[in-house]
Amino acid sequence: MGRMTTLALGAHVDQTDPIAEASARNAPLVQFFLGDPQSYRGPKIAYAGGAEGLKADAEAAGVDLYVHAPYLVNVATTNNRIRIPSRKLLQQHVDAAASIGAKGLIVHGGHVDSAGDNGEVLEKGFDNWRKAIEATDLKVPLLIENTAGGDNAMARHLERIARVWDAISGAEGFDNVGFCLDTCHAHAGGNPLETVVDDVLAITGRIDLVHCNDSRDDFDSGADRHTNFGSGRIDPDLLASVVRAAGAPVICETPGGAQEHVADFEWLRARL
Repeated sequence: MGRMTTLALGAHVDQTDPIAEASARNAPLVQFFLGDPQSYRGPKIAYAGGAEGLKADAEAAGVDLYVHAPYLVNVATTNNRIRIPSRKLLQQHVDAAASIGAKGLIVHGGHVDSAGDNGEVLEKGFDNWRKAIEATDLKVPLLIENTAGGDNAMARHLERIARVWDAISGAEGFDNVGFCLDTCHAHAGGNPLETVVDDVLAITGRIDLVHCNDSRDDFDSGADRHTNFGSGRIDPDLLASVVRAAGAPVICETPGGAQEHVADFEWLRARL
């Protein structure tokens, strides 16, 4: 029972006023974008008080802030026209996340293009991750998130995550790299939730954040479609067991607003 009261549960919220969103959910942590997640234009702080105001107000409210990097960031790709702006965008979001006192910046593992010999292209992808870590001044922890789909994904399958970790573990700045485990992505990506926490810990040694989401699709479907707890295809007890085993703060990226998120929190707490 002791663990239940200490479980930090929050949600992905609108970026205009994350403190108000946290308050509406009675949540000690929230995650949000800084700017447009589908744009290379760089981060924007939407909060009325600016970066300094958001940092101060979050500290005063006792709310931990997490920033999700834009979906466009793909530092693994062999395509220069995507990789180079991705690295620039990643650094901009690290800087912006640091300016608001964020606990971490979450970034998807990305993928390589399917052209050419697959094995060779994959190798380049892992090495591009190494180069990205070395090229980025990680002022906040960078949390690499497992993804749901794609044959050439860097972080869908466990063996690929292991290759990323092998590649980056010798890079300068690696001590500020962590892992974000998404339950919907793991399920849809074909990684059994029964063992995924142990499997990831065996590779990374750490799970810094859990994205706890139900999935609208079947196991190993490759589809990334989140849904509210109990209305998807993931066994409720499995979702709870992942959260329990990971022992990390939890962000729900489930549909809806404060009311739906509070219902999801209650659903999860009841199963813990």
